[in-house]
Amino acid sequence: MITTSFFLFAFTVLVNGFACKDAKLVQANGFFFSGLHLMGNTSNAVGSQATPVTVAQLPGLNTPGILMARIDFAPWGINPPHTHPRATEILTVIEGSIQVGFVTSNPENRLINKVLEKGDVFVFPEGLVHFQRNIGYGNAIAIAIVGLSSQNPDVITVANAIFGAKPDIPNDLLAKAFQADVKVVDQIQSKF
Repeated sequence: MITTSFFLFAFTVLVNGFACKDAKLVQANGFFFSGLHLMGNTSNAVGSQATPVTVAQLPGLNTPGILMARIDFAPWGINPPHTHPRATEILTVIEGSIQVGFVTSNPENRLINKVLEKGDVFVFPEGLVHFQRNIGYGNAIAIAIVGLSSQNPDVITVANAIFGAKPDIPNDLLAKAFQADVKVVDQIQSKF
C-alpha cells in the first residue's frame, strides 16, 4: 500500500532541481533573505568574500532567473579571474574604488577595464573571464546582480580550475601552455 507521505514524496515537482511549493502553501519567508548587511570575512589569500543569495538561501528565486551577491574586499583584495558560463553579471559599487575588467574572446583576448567609484555600475557579458580588485586602502563593497538563463550560473575561478584540478592536469602540459618552467607550475599547484 502506498502511504500519503510516499505519494507526496514520489510526486514532488522539481524545477531546476529544487522542489516547487503548492501556491497555497507559499509564505513570505520563501521570498525573504536577511544578511547582505553583514561584512564577509576577507582575511583569506585573495582578500575578498562573496556572500551569495541564490535559490539555496532564498527559495523564491527558483524560477525568475536572477540571483544576487555581496562582495567584500579588503584593501587591495581581489575577486580572482573567473567566469559564469550561464550568466551575465551586473555589479554596482556600494563603497570604495574597484577596478573591474573582462577579457574578450579569442583571438583578440582584449582587456576591457575601468575603475569604478561608489554608485557606478559595470556589466560582465556571459561566459567571459572577468575580475574585480579593490584599489583603495580601505574596505570596499560591491553588490553583484546576476541575470541568468539557468538556475545555476556557476562560477569557474580560472586559477582554481587549472591549478587545483583533481587529479592534477599534467605539469608538463601546463608548463607548455603557460610557457613556464615545470618547477614554476609545481610551485603554483602546491598552493591549490
